[in-house]
Amino acid sequence: MSRELEDHIKDHSPARIRSRLANPRGLSPLGDFMLGGVDGVITTFAVVAGSAGGQLPSSTVIILGLANLIADGFSMSVSNYLGTRARQDEVRQGRRNEERHISLYPEGERGEIKEIFARKGLAGSDLEKVVEVITADRRVWVDTMMAEELRLTEETARPMKAAFTTYVAFSICGLVPLIPFLLGVGEFKSMFLASSLLGVLTFFLFGMGKGRVLGTPSFSSGVRTLVIGGAAAVLAYFTGYLLRSLTGT
Repeated sequence: MSRELEDHIKDHSPARIRSRLANPRGLSPLGDFMLGGVDGVITTFAVVAGSAGGQLPSSTVIILGLANLIADGFSMSVSNYLGTRARQDEVRQGRRNEERHISLYPEGERGEIKEIFARKGLAGSDLEKVVEVITADRRVWVDTMMAEELRLTEETARPMKAAFTTYVAFSICGLVPLIPFLLGVGEFKSMFLASSLLGVLTFFLFGMGKGRVLGTPSFSSGVRTLVIGGAAAVLAYFTGYLLRSLTGT
């Protein structure tokens, strides 16, 4: 027997199964970190690129970049918090509705349970037994309706944790393109070149990290993230350049 199979068997002992079901780990923070990190780099580097296109001074880059980190990072974290809360509220409302429907018209809800499992291939006495067992426990009954009819599952994400993860990732990753300007080494062109290289490296490494965690090809994931971030930077640069040309400043 392989070591992997032994570990798998141990993890599926009755005690460990009960423990996992009683204490779900919740949603991974990876999605929140990716959301904040990628957007942080994109928006901050877009500020740098737009300033370069408009030939603005380095002090303006720092001011706009730091303002973006604070304001946009806060806005993203609040939006993520509210979005997570909204999903949780939707689940709670769906549960209340199902409980009310069962109280008002239990026979109709039993009919729905029967139809759900009939569609799964059960019939005859097996189907009747399943319906009987499920509808005998109100909590199981509601859980089944939530999962099978409404397609809603308990939202295990934690709103405050999601917001905090988003803000931290946004602030840390978004600071990277500003480092050359904060250090103030060299002329604007050299600082912009250094910022661009850091931005490219961050995009690529971020994408590779996501691919490694999710089990997808790391290189292609890195290239994909780089292309998306690079496209945003190019758009920002030419927007700054165009506005400077139109205004003549």
